[in-house]
Amino acid sequence: MNQYTFKELNLAPALYRAVEKEGYEVPTPIQIAAIPPLMEGRDVIGCAQTGTGKTAAFALPILHKIATDRPRPSAKSATVLVLTPTRELAAQVGDSFKKYGKLLNLRHSLVFGGVGQWPQVQSLIRGVDVLVATPGRLLDLMKQGHLNLSAVKYFVLDEADRMLDMGFMPDIRKVIAALPDKKQSLLFSATLSREIRDIAGKLLKDPVSIEVEKASMTAANIEEKVFFVNDSDKHALLSDILKDPEISRALVFTRTKHGANKIVQKLGPKANAIHGNKSQSARMSALKDFKTGRCRVLVATDIASRGIDVSGVTHVINYDMPNEPESYVHRIGRTARAGASGTAFSFCGSGDRIYLRDIERLIKRAVPVCDDHQYHCAGIASAKVSGKAISPRNRNNPNRAKGGFAKPWERRKKRRSEKSSYMAR
Repeated sequence: MNQYTFKELNLAPALYRAVEKEGYEVPTPIQIAAIPPLMEGRDVIGCAQTGTGKTAAFALPILHKIATDRPRPSAKSATVLVLTPTRELAAQVGDSFKKYGKLLNLRHSLVFGGVGQWPQVQSLIRGVDVLVATPGRLLDLMKQGHLNLSAVKYFVLDEADRMLDMGFMPDIRKVIAALPDKKQSLLFSATLSREIRDIAGKLLKDPVSIEVEKASMTAANIEEKVFFVNDSDKHALLSDILKDPEISRALVFTRTKHGANKIVQKLGPKANAIHGNKSQSARMSALKDFKTGRCRVLVATDIASRGIDVSGVTHVINYDMPNEPESYVHRIGRTARAGASGTAFSFCGSGDRIYLRDIERLIKRAVPVCDDHQYHCAGIASAKVSGKAISPRNRNNPNRAKGGFAKPWERRKKRRSEKSSYMAR
């Protein structure tokens, strides 16, 4: 498949020149597989991880179709709608459309929360060729009458698995219901769960299915290591690791916003945090500093990290192991982009062993252990793991806290037993 070049994909000359100017010559596997059927007008469901070039895989054929059959956008509407889970990813996708379509003189708009809506409303008045949006703000503008989706010809649902994780599926269904029947639809996801396939079945018509890289596989050019360490020693271990001058750009993951802030406070001015409690301007500023090298360490939560596409990330450090094994693949995929090599370190405390086990089951191999450090905890390393990990969404549900779910008749029996016990007193 590597014999292909972008020239052989028969893109419009303006697109080929833009791609060539960006220095791209050979398309990635997802681009080779997705671009031809999309140019033919087929619906596509694509399973691909971040960093595989999937944004160009849908942006280039859509721009090609606009270039060859230029529809005039209607007022307060859009020809192309791309729905993303986070503001950062929306900005990244929007930049890609601008970059590849810069010779086509298109109108673009970004719609997301966390900033004032008036500039976004103004950008939609005459209609736009390409609209990239997050679900919440998109629905807000639709309810206020600033936007309608009746003229959308191309719809992209990007990172559908993260949409599901973030609880956006009810919003997604509302957006899909507002779209016209006649349109070309694309769905991209790193994993294809039953819920994702259900959405795809309602959205896509006779789709071409593309699965380039399974979510259970991690890039071969990432060196992975796990460090068994007490929670109280994690920061000291992080500080020691960051003394390595070869770590020029490190992305550190935590489970919580509070945890991210604590790490930044201890590391000082060389670090910055990006999470949901930060204003949009603060998040964009932190990301810009990280990209330009003014900030060496960026500490992020999983949700805020979507859309962080920064070249030259040498190390990903899982300060907290992710609750969901798929998130491990997403996290470490932020390094070793575009064929480069990278390193992923994971800190595993006593409460993280069960998550490490689930990760290793997903990727079908053991993560190599690094015990050559002063904070190594042999007790955690040798601990036996049993039971099921509790999903974050079920952690506070007493019926699921032990890995199971009480059936209705079991709950009724328990209530009757408790009532009988009370009446007998």
